[in-house]
Amino acid sequence: MTDSGVLTGFTVAVTAERRRDEMAALLQRRGARVVTASAITIVPLADDDALHAATAACIGLAPDLVIATTGFGFRGWLEAAEGWGQGEILREVLGRARLIARGPKPCGAIRAAGLTEEWAAKTEGSEEVLERLLAEGIAGLRIVVQEHGEPQTEFVAALRANGAAVVEVPVYRWVPPPDTAPVRRLIDQIGAGQIDAVTFTSAPAVKSFLQLAGADAPGMLDRFRTGTLAACVGPVTAAPLTDRDVPVVMPERFRLGALIKTVADELPRRSLKLPVAGGTLEVRGHAVLIDGEPRALAPAAMAILSSLAARPGAVVSKDQLIASLPRGNDGHAVDVAVARLRTALGSGRHIETVIKRGYRLRLDEAV
Repeated sequence: MTDSGVLTGFTVAVTAERRRDEMAALLQRRGARVVTASAITIVPLADDDALHAATAACIGLAPDLVIATTGFGFRGWLEAAEGWGQGEILREVLGRARLIARGPKPCGAIRAAGLTEEWAAKTEGSEEVLERLLAEGIAGLRIVVQEHGEPQTEFVAALRANGAAVVEVPVYRWVPPPDTAPVRRLIDQIGAGQIDAVTFTSAPAVKSFLQLAGADAPGMLDRFRTGTLAACVGPVTAAPLTDRDVPVVMPERFRLGALIKTVADELPRRSLKLPVAGGTLEVRGHAVLIDGEPRALAPAAMAILSSLAARPGAVVSKDQLIASLPRGNDGHAVDVAVARLRTALGSGRHIETVIKRGYRLRLDEAV
């Protein structure tokens, strides 16, 4: 199997709104089946009175320090100011202030505006920014904080408690999606064990996702703890899940491309590989690979194989296999599904019939 098919047989969910199509394309290029369900919607505030008022306050404040938290938000702020005829004076005010970036993306936006940052947080977290500022001392400073989708209540309160005068700039805000049906379907699919990984790119998206899960959240979190991979772009995004004891994987570099690579590395590592009939049988979410080559399976055949693979080498009774079928049915349905499974696998050697007892995978050695 080529690198382009490294995710063949896996179903991966994308919960982002921004760059959703890009993420889906990257996953599909690697062979994944992709489900998209945006957990939040970004509402720009270019015409919002709050942003207009905050921009005027920033200009009037003549800040000593400006904290840029996101590249998207910083660019949007300057574009909105341009639309009001305040772009030039805002750039002048920002140019006289010390600029701090919460990571490389706001750094890029600052430089694209012809400005220069004094420092950028390597962790891309507000905690690192706050620690540095408090160590330097901020009493008496005039500070502007560009928000990133939701009020930074604790961060701003800490600045004020240490003597700073703070203006908050709400460039955009996160709200639940106008249509929550895709998220609800995804939550049901996770609960049914049909999703192998879910990707998250912002903490607000995780919080919204958990909120939309409602009464199903405990079961969904258990799925994340026992099977479904939770993949987050960085520790800030992961925090709402790690706070609930959900194991999370994340890339070393907090970027979307690196997140996709992490998923592509991790899912195949987690798949079940068994020595069967002289080859390697690998069971993935909705497909099976024989010596690295994918074989298309109908849902019933996949359910049978998954049940057999869960008890490698052991006899699985027809009653147990009936229970595993998507629509239940009877022993005849099991026999039909097994026959189709053998055909799809290309040989009858993989599955052994044990008369009057059931079926089992024919392992080459004890597992």
